[in-house]
Amino acid sequence: MNDAMEDLLERLGNNLVWRIGKAETEDVIVVRVGLARAASNFALYPRLRNATDEEIESLVKNGQVRVEWVD
Repeated sequence: MNDAMEDLLERLGNNLVWRIGKAETEDVIVVRVGLARAASNFALYPRLRNATDEEIESLVKNGQVRVEWVD
């Protein structure tokens, strides 16, 4: 990766908010990502449960991951 791309990703990363957890009604890990300006919108989504490292690792290995963009 070149320096310009790394710089861009660093700047973008500083403006992102994310939440990771287990869906309440599904056996899936949910990764919610959005820009910091949309942080209040995270409350509009269903609650995520805490998950142990072992649960996360198992679900990720089984492909049970969903990424949601919060706008």
